[in-house]
Amino acid sequence: MLDLHYWPTPNGKKVTILLEELGVPYQVIPCNIGRGDQFTDDFLKIGPNNRMPALVDTEPKDGGPPLSIFESGAIMLYLGEKYDRFYPQDLRGRHEVNQWLIWQMANQGPKTGEYGHFHRLGEDRGDQSYARRRFADEVNRMYGVLNNRLYDRPYLAGEAYTIADMICYPWTVNWQGQGQDLDEFKYFKRWFEELSARPAVRRGLAVTAGDPEDPASVTPEERERRMKLLYNQRARPAPG
Repeated sequence: MLDLHYWPTPNGKKVTILLEELGVPYQVIPCNIGRGDQFTDDFLKIGPNNRMPALVDTEPKDGGPPLSIFESGAIMLYLGEKYDRFYPQDLRGRHEVNQWLIWQMANQGPKTGEYGHFHRLGEDRGDQSYARRRFADEVNRMYGVLNNRLYDRPYLAGEAYTIADMICYPWTVNWQGQGQDLDEFKYFKRWFEELSARPAVRRGLAVTAGDPEDPASVTPEERERRMKLLYNQRARPAPG
């Protein structure tokens, strides 16, 4: 069984899209990142960067004990290799996919995440105009990178739909909230619409992690605890 420690964010949805495309059984274990589940001792054993998702494969191919994988890109590489699907194993095909997977993890995801972070900050956090402009421009540039890549090929790694497409797609679903106009990127738009119509992509996006929390149920004390836990994090002391 595959146990996916998950919360419905773009990083979580990358993995559920792949799992749905593979059609393999998996179990969602909610990791409520707003509540701070990612900081528990049990989670840190499988996700040492205190970020979800994390995957535990109770039946790895080597027949050994359960194997845990953290980082969404590493999870997708693991699953693509295990099931020998959506991840080519020939030299050139494999590295085409690897480049775009690393591009997403190093560029698209972090820059888009920073865009959201600075646009959510209130005036009480000071003047955010430079940061907002900086990351708005970077997000627009990322859409341009994807658009330019797709002008002469159907998918990011070439002729075949792969984990490279699955890992990038969820970070573009909120294109309107990111201030983008899809008509500016016609090659990207064609790709986006095709992926959006795939049944497995729709199923992967729809995966939840339980009922949403009612904000009114969170006490002021709990809100304060969460703020201290989630913001301005610094290094955690080593155990022992």
